[in-house]
Parts: sequence; C-alpha cells; structure tokens
Amino acid sequence: MRTRLLLPVLLLSGCALDSGEGFAVLEPTVTARYVPVASRDAGNGFQRLASDYQVSLGSAALGISHVELVGGAGGGGPTTFDPANPPPGYSLCHNGHCHSDSGGLVDYEDIEAELGGGGSSSTLVAALHVDGELNLLTPAATPVECEPDCELPRTTVSRGVWEVTSVTLTGTVRDSRATPRLQETAFRMTVVSEDGAEGEEATPLFTLTGEVDVPSDREHEPRVKLALALEVPPTVFDGLDWATLTPGADGVLDLGTVANEAARKALLEELAALKPEAEVRREDR
Repeated sequence: MRTRLLLPVLLLSGCALDSGEGFAVLEPTVTARYVPVASRDAGNGFQRLASDYQVSLGSAALGISHVELVGGAGGGGPTTFDPANPPPGYSLCHNGHCHSDSGGLVDYEDIEAELGGGGSSSTLVAALHVDGELNLLTPAATPVECEPDCELPRTTVSRGVWEVTSVTLTGTVRDSRATPRLQETAFRMTVVSEDGAEGEEATPLFTLTGEVDVPSDREHEPRVKLALALEVPPTVFDGLDWATLTPGADGVLDLGTVANEAARKALLEELAALKPEAEVRREDR
C-alpha cells in the first residue's frame, strides 16, 4: 500500500522538474582560421598566388561582434491548441501540461506560443555574442553566449550571419617571376567599422552567411553542440597586383590608406564572399 501511495508522488515530481524546458539547448562555439593550401606551398611559410606573387602572413585576425542565428517556425502544422487533440510531438495533456515524445512535460502556454508562431518567415532566433577578435593563425574554439537564451523555442535554425567589424593583417609579399615586379616587402591592413550612434552597435564592414541545420523540436535530441567555423584561404589575395600599391614612408604596403583603397576594397570583397560552415552534434540532456 505504501508503494502505491509513493508512485503518484514520484510521477508528479518528474512533471515539475521537466516543465518549461526548451525544445533545444545550444552549446555554441565560434572559430576562424587561415588555411594554407598544400599545392601552393612555396616554402618558409609563403603561399603561391595565381598572380605569381607569394604571401606569408605574420598576423591575421577578424573582429566579430556576433553571429545571428536565423530560422523560422515552418512546418505548416496546426496553429491553435486543443488539449483534447494535442499537436504532433505531444500526448496525454492534463493538469496544465502535455507529455512530449522526448519524455518531458510542456505547459499549455508554451505550446500555444509555439503554435502561434507558425508560418515560414525567417526570424532572428538567437544572437551569439563574440564581441572580440578571432586569431586566424592560432585558432581556438571560442564558447559564446546566446541572446536572449540558448534554450530555443520550436523552430528550425537555417543559417548563421556573422557580422565582421574589423580585419587586421600583417605579412610579407614577394614576386616569384624571373624579373620581379617588386622586392620582398612587408604589408599591413587594419580596417575597423565605424561606431554606431549612441546606444547602437557599429555597422559591420561586411557579413558572412553560412548554412546551419538545427531543428528545434521534440523529434531530435535536445542538446545541440554547434561549432561554427570560418576558413580563410590564401586565394583571397589572388586578385591583388601588389606592385601597383603605394608604399608608406616606412616602405610598408599599407592597404588601409586612401592611396590603396581599390586594393583594400577588392580584398574585403573576397573575404565577404567566404562561407562559414556549421558542425552539429546532438545529444540527450
């Protein structure tokens, strides 16, 4: 008899613990790295370019304010909630909550809110705050925080949009032709986005958009280890004619100056065309 009395109490305790959990919980990291190409190796850290110039980087970093995760409810399912006829993924609705197929319990209000967000329009699901520089030469997976929360509502994250606020490069360029167009010369570039108005974020230099596939629902394991990564190859320098650049008083080719604006814009356009990638691993809570 004692066992029979305890069983309902244990079941009710389980309901209280699981109530209100998100459909998916992100554990995101962000990485950016310079990726030399083996077939372009010219020795001593130099990479051959399509122009016959060769480049070696001494330092390289991208400043990232945040990565926007964009998605939509999608699905085309029901948009109203009836406890007597729960939507897919739920069953046994009673006492203000429904049992989900994953074993948890979700409040009626949460289900109504999820269904009310139906449709296929894209919305901002979460912003991953980097708020700093990513070193391309010594890359590391950087854990980032989510705004407003790493616990996601019912949705499908379909892409990530990186906002790049600065580019910093130093290195050396040389010419591999029999008659060199320039001698081995140092170069640099530091470009930072302009500050926004008071209370607003800086306007990015450019954005990078990559595909992400993270369904947030009851059909997939809820714990999401999301590794966002950007690879920067030496091909971004292929279009530059280094011999036409104007050196500074110190002899360094500075792509940040007005005189070298065309080359700077060309390099930023190459960087802006890169596509970040996303690796997703899912686990139970």
